[in-house]
Amino acid sequence: MAIVALDVGERRIGVAISDPGESFALPLETIERTTLHDDLERIVTLAREHSAAVIVVGDPIALSGERAIAAVAMDRFAEKLRGAFEGTVERVDERLTTALVEKQLIAAGAKRRERRRVVDQLAAASILETYLARRARRPGS
Repeated sequence: MAIVALDVGERRIGVAISDPGESFALPLETIERTTLHDDLERIVTLAREHSAAVIVVGDPIALSGERAIAAVAMDRFAEKLRGAFEGTVERVDERLTTALVEKQLIAAGAKRRERRRVVDQLAAASILETYLARRARRPGS
């Protein structure tokens, strides 16, 4: 089984997937947002194509730890995804994920166009890595 992770933004959704052994995260694709229905349909299709039983959604908690407007909007998105996906939908704190990935890409010399193409996928991979590490530390895992 694999796990799919999402970095959901206003314009794009970065998607990453774990290997079947759930050991590491790989960037998969970037979905250009259209309608909520179409976005959810694409996500569920990807999850099915990769036999994923879990979708992890980044939770944009404010730096202060409070649930700001973005987090409340993501709560609604996650609930809609739960209604469309037959597996489990989990949340992972994604504070600064995209900003850190962007900084790493700049340091690596990636051009703006290349960064825009992969930053959301890499942010999703970072969210998934956090989830996998947390899961590995759980007793009985």
